[in-house]
Amino acid sequence: MRITPALAGLLALPIALAQLNKLAEAAGKLYLGSATDNSELSNSSYLAIISDTDEFGEITPGNGQKWQYTEPSQGTFSYTSGDQIVDLAEANGQLVRCHTLVWHSQLPSWVSSGSWTTAQLTSIIQTHIANEVSHYKGQCYSWDVVNEALNEDGTYRTSVFYTVLGTDYIPIAFEAAAAADPAAKLYYNDYNIEYSGAKHTAAVGIIDLIQTAGAKIDGVGLQAHFIVGSSPGQADLTNVLKAYVAAGVSEVAYTELDIRFTTLPYTAAGLQQQASDYAAVTKACLAVNECVGITIWDFTDKYSWIPSTFAGQGGACLYDENFSKKPAWTTVSSILAAAATSTATGGTITTKASTTTIIATAATTTTLATSTRTSITTAATPTSTGGAHYAQCGGIGWAGPTTCLSPYTCTKQNDYYSQCL
Repeated sequence: MRITPALAGLLALPIALAQLNKLAEAAGKLYLGSATDNSELSNSSYLAIISDTDEFGEITPGNGQKWQYTEPSQGTFSYTSGDQIVDLAEANGQLVRCHTLVWHSQLPSWVSSGSWTTAQLTSIIQTHIANEVSHYKGQCYSWDVVNEALNEDGTYRTSVFYTVLGTDYIPIAFEAAAAADPAAKLYYNDYNIEYSGAKHTAAVGIIDLIQTAGAKIDGVGLQAHFIVGSSPGQADLTNVLKAYVAAGVSEVAYTELDIRFTTLPYTAAGLQQQASDYAAVTKACLAVNECVGITIWDFTDKYSWIPSTFAGQGGACLYDENFSKKPAWTTVSSILAAAATSTATGGTITTKASTTTIIATAATTTTLATSTRTSITTAATPTSTGGAHYAQCGGIGWAGPTTCLSPYTCTKQNDYYSQCL
């Protein structure tokens, strides 16, 4: 087995003390990340957590790169919102999943209400993608090129793109993205394609559609917006990931994971069920080498999109509204720690194409403007005199240090997790 410097650094520490992204990398994944939006970056507590590369190794701009913001009127481009988040990620040394180029929603009215010919709309798509992807060239690990093209029954969703161009708009978009940034990974992204059924089958068909047209597609993004107690099981999740790989993509990823309660307030039993549901997703990704990572659709309930979209529902994230880690966080970290420990004691870290380490791949297969991305840092690592800021310091089953470095205090978050705050 090859021991990378990143893995060696992890092995020098009690593995249970590590945080999510550090553990995901040690377990052979490229990242564990979070989406974010511009407004919440003004919250200093939030900013400190999302900027911690031990916890989150990747960031997705939740809204700022969508068409309504980047080309609000034809030929007029604005990247202020997207730039803020991409610049933050680069400053931190984090990967960026750029999101999203062609989607039926959050379109400016000049696109959605126009009366276009086939040639006109083709040119509009190509021009928009060429401008936006070129602007971010070398900064995006991947792009969600086409988002949510399918209805629940597997038919194609009605949109201005489908009405004018039929299914041709999909390979048109992928061709344009590949031309603008050949190094970026290009994804089809959708929800309810994480488990077997008509929509999953149709998503496999989209891979064939793009490849038959001669366009490049690298991955499928599975949004994974689930419901507590109704989430798909690990076996089905794993088999579906493998089906996309078998259809010809080199990567898959969970791109917008959250698991919501349909009734609030949630109970202790509900939190344990949520933890089990998060576990199934995490284990499925670990079971498939080509699953490169997991993105939480914002890590805290404080800024979750769920309550404003599904009235009376929420509690979907790994952190609660007060930035306290929930049992799901503890479960995910424990699963990643076990996988990292297994890898460190005799497993093989592989990528989809070779036996080199995927931790090394993170620095060599992307063309990020920041080339000094650090896989393992020590900002929150406990020392002999106590835990640093955000380190774990207690909880059921905890065997590590229970004191914190000054001026931090060991603060109970839940029965399973106390943290130096």
